[in-house]
Amino acid sequence: MDSRPWLQHYPAGVPHEIDPSQYQSLAQLLEESFRRNAQRPFSVCMDRWMTYAQLEEHSRALGAWLQARGLKPGARVAIMLPNLPQFAVAMAAVLRAGCTCVNVNPLYTARELQHQLKDSGAEAIIILENFCHTLEEAIAHVPLKHVVITGIGDLLGGWYGRWITFAVRHVARLVPAFRLPLTEGRTVTPLPQVLREGARLSLRNVPQSLESVAFLQYTGGTTGMSKGAVLTQGNVVAAILQAEAWFTPALARVGDVSRVNGIAALPLYHIFALTLLLLEIRWGARVTLVPNPRDIGKFVEVLKKRPFHMLPAVNTLFNALLQHPQFRSIDFSQLCVSQAGGMAASEGTARHWRQVTGTVMVEGWGMSETCAIGTNNPMDSTEFSGTIGLPLPSVDLAIKDDAGRSLPIGAAGEICIRGPNVTPGYHEQPDENANAFTADGYLRTGDIGVMDSRGYTRIVDRKKDMILVSGFNVYPNELENVISTCPGVVECAAVGVPDEKQGEAIKVYVVKNDPTLTEEEVAHHCRENLTGYKLPKYIEFRDELPKSNVGKILRRELRAPR
Repeated sequence: MDSRPWLQHYPAGVPHEIDPSQYQSLAQLLEESFRRNAQRPFSVCMDRWMTYAQLEEHSRALGAWLQARGLKPGARVAIMLPNLPQFAVAMAAVLRAGCTCVNVNPLYTARELQHQLKDSGAEAIIILENFCHTLEEAIAHVPLKHVVITGIGDLLGGWYGRWITFAVRHVARLVPAFRLPLTEGRTVTPLPQVLREGARLSLRNVPQSLESVAFLQYTGGTTGMSKGAVLTQGNVVAAILQAEAWFTPALARVGDVSRVNGIAALPLYHIFALTLLLLEIRWGARVTLVPNPRDIGKFVEVLKKRPFHMLPAVNTLFNALLQHPQFRSIDFSQLCVSQAGGMAASEGTARHWRQVTGTVMVEGWGMSETCAIGTNNPMDSTEFSGTIGLPLPSVDLAIKDDAGRSLPIGAAGEICIRGPNVTPGYHEQPDENANAFTADGYLRTGDIGVMDSRGYTRIVDRKKDMILVSGFNVYPNELENVISTCPGVVECAAVGVPDEKQGEAIKVYVVKNDPTLTEEEVAHHCRENLTGYKLPKYIEFRDELPKSNVGKILRRELRAPR
């Protein structure tokens, strides 16, 4: 039996393998692009452009400043930013300085932020001032030595940027008051000052290899707290090249890929958007940054301004765009790639998308642990398939049983993945690592799937209890740990239930010993301790929860319709 049947069904022009060894490091990939594309536009945000030369200049200055603060190769630097030009500058600076990026969701609560900074050992953070009040609550309990604070308009240029920052602070009042104490040698420095000081310094060349760690990408953990997937330089370079191999043929009518305009509306701290951003940098393409895609009206206005070629999104975002009355007035004539990922794409949304835009919504699948790369439907698909597609170049996919044995075509089992893009393991999590891989080196994904004779895979269930809300992983253990600390709660269980808009919504079952405890009090406790996408949509009180004979709560029985 052919162990890689999918290769026979690759679109024309897609290679079977990629070669990450053409680069010595991710920094080399970035710097080659900066030199080659210096005069080209890199990004546009709020109608203000940044060139690749400016990205190089700013990231060089910030990287030199970090080195001058004494950060050694491999030191972890947290980035807590939305989709602003500062994100790419910070990421490139950290990598060029020889350090490791720790991407942080800007909407995290203090509890979530504290865990991630402490677990990663981050020595520095680059943060938007809008979120500094959250850092204030956590900073006494984490090892941070340096805080770099940026305002929204810092890299939008001159008076315009200053006006944007002023308006956000004083008109919209979106920057809560904060105080970050300067204790034990900690520095707190505004980004404009950092860039001025760094411009007078030299960025030292730090020897790096494809084995060096590029990112700690945090994802859910079975213990209830997130864990950092180690992504090496080689993992990320491989993912960039795999994405390039798959997408380039679809962009043939654009001609030179440096002319591509990609839409960055998904948050760049999320692995899906991050990998595509790095691909666009390799191409020298331009990126349209959308800081707040939840404001669909403004998002639609941005899409109207210039032709765009790549639009990656989760199903909920595609759906939200389709519902906006002005969406149909957009020019879709240049749209080549409508890439769905992060959560299951629905056939109804895909059909509507095709009717309105004339392009097929193409679904793919990946994880933080695989740099978002895994499988994808062919970009020349003429219809929505309902599968997650074929393994990408240099990826091996196997359907395995609990013992790690590969199952035959058509049998349901755990989807397991192996390839140069797959994490070597989790940061300081030996027990997780021991269970994460099969004896032959495949990563267990927790998804149950079936592969057909052509190599297309369909996800049929989830082995883990993970809940997938609009493309974000939510782990029940974390929710239950938080809710169990609410006064009056005896025990609880969190499960995912089907939801038309989000894919899944969170439902929490609670047993209480305080008869006066209300759903709103539980919800308030959740809002105080959990990011928005982790908040339960439904809260139901019960006298008891179903349990196994050893006392384990049976979430599967709670998920089953009554």
